[in-house]
Amino acid sequence: MNISDKIAILRKEKGLSQEALAEKLGVSRQSVSKWESGAALPDTDKIIAMSELFGVSTDYILKADEYETPAEDVSESAEEITPPSDGKKKKPVKKIIALVLALCIIITAIAIPVHYGGIREAWWELNGGKVKYPYVLVHGLGGWGEGEGINETIQYWGAGACDLKTELTDMGYEVYMPSIGPISSAWDRACELYAQLTGTTVDYGEVHSKEHNHERYGRTYDTPLFENWGEKINGGQRVKINLVGHSFGGATVRLLASLLEYGNEAEVAATGDETSPLFTGGKGDWVHSVTALCAPHNGSSLTEVLNSVGGLVGIKDTTDMLISLCFGIADIGSSASGVYDFKLDHFGVSEVTESNAESAVSAVTSMGNDHAAYDLSPDGAAKLNEMIQTVDDVYYFSYSYSTTKAGSLLRGQVPNSTTLPVLYPFALAMGSYKGTTDGGIAIDETWQENDGLVSVISARYPFDEAYVEYTENLEDVEEFQKGIWHVAKTKDGDHGNVIGLNSKTDSTLDFYVEHFGMVDNLKR
Repeated sequence: MNISDKIAILRKEKGLSQEALAEKLGVSRQSVSKWESGAALPDTDKIIAMSELFGVSTDYILKADEYETPAEDVSESAEEITPPSDGKKKKPVKKIIALVLALCIIITAIAIPVHYGGIREAWWELNGGKVKYPYVLVHGLGGWGEGEGINETIQYWGAGACDLKTELTDMGYEVYMPSIGPISSAWDRACELYAQLTGTTVDYGEVHSKEHNHERYGRTYDTPLFENWGEKINGGQRVKINLVGHSFGGATVRLLASLLEYGNEAEVAATGDETSPLFTGGKGDWVHSVTALCAPHNGSSLTEVLNSVGGLVGIKDTTDMLISLCFGIADIGSSASGVYDFKLDHFGVSEVTESNAESAVSAVTSMGNDHAAYDLSPDGAAKLNEMIQTVDDVYYFSYSYSTTKAGSLLRGQVPNSTTLPVLYPFALAMGSYKGTTDGGIAIDETWQENDGLVSVISARYPFDEAYVEYTENLEDVEEFQKGIWHVAKTKDGDHGNVIGLNSKTDSTLDFYVEHFGMVDNLKR
């Protein structure tokens, strides 16, 4: 009998529901459910709390062999052992050995440096060491990953500052930079990311695909981005990932984590056994952390600005906006200087070139709202947020940047002189815009401070989710909570600084090293 079985049996013997036990232990019901299903292990303090609640030893809960017996029953069990022929009672040798071994493990755990943290960590060390979780960096609108040809000209992650992956890999971090649809919707991008991570065919879902008039299946990835994601290795440790999303990549990683945990009932109802595992839920513990960098959690007022004053910044419509931002964000000027894979196969667009870029993007935007421009709007982001939920077992972090300062009465915010030139007109327009969206969302002066593409108020945290302010200090790691946003103080800089655009090598690299170091030290 293993620990999951014991928790379930002890809970039922105590007459407690999962919800009641969760309340007594200060955790969610989902956490108790995962302990009992074997999908997760309780922390050491919860094991101690359960031993006190159930009246058994921690040794009884932790051990998994045929001699397990609650502490108060040990003497009774020993008396039941058949005495030897010489009339003397046989000592429960195997029980004593098991108890001694368990005691040794506990003593060893206490003696191990604090860095390893306790009994679970000691067990992991005995089984091959603590698993290092990979970092998956997800680009935003108009971006690309390491597999794209354009990455040889200019890298998205690191940009002009450094070769970010090489630098981080040399420091011992496992880093991946997948490439997903640069103008696709958050839903389609999450599906593509999942397929790359698992080495499968992209399944956009039957319900979603019919609603948005495109093919259900996309490209096939023959091998996973890395091995063993979601599996248990080295003493039962789950292989998790740390998701990092820049700009629209923030919405992508948030949605992926949410779908992994909660699934999608409509897709399950429509396709039954043929449903993609992404939509069946129960895999939230495959993710360790979600980090959003300059992410439009609540949309960008830029979409409203362009609808009203787009001509002032050279934008005529949604299609033009997407094409301009795709190449503008990368600071590569125009499609002529960098054509890349738009990944629009499911819309029947096999290739986008300099000559057909406008018609190809227009073919997608004219078919409805299944594209980035809609999800980036405040109204689209609000609908997206209705679909996304934080996961109890995941740590959440959010970073915002500001490239504007207070201006005159007529101009609430004006861009700093250090703003990336291609972002300057956007920052200027957003800094003075006020209005109301078609869905009734008021874009007032609180939206004016921005990073050139995203308002600071939107980049800090989703309006409908819990959050706390935090300082980027390793000493605070023990205080971090799962399931809520940890919002860092807004940094000086524009939308591209955090990925290395318009930034120095040291400051770019230092940010990731400090953040990754903090995430690696979070309580598991």
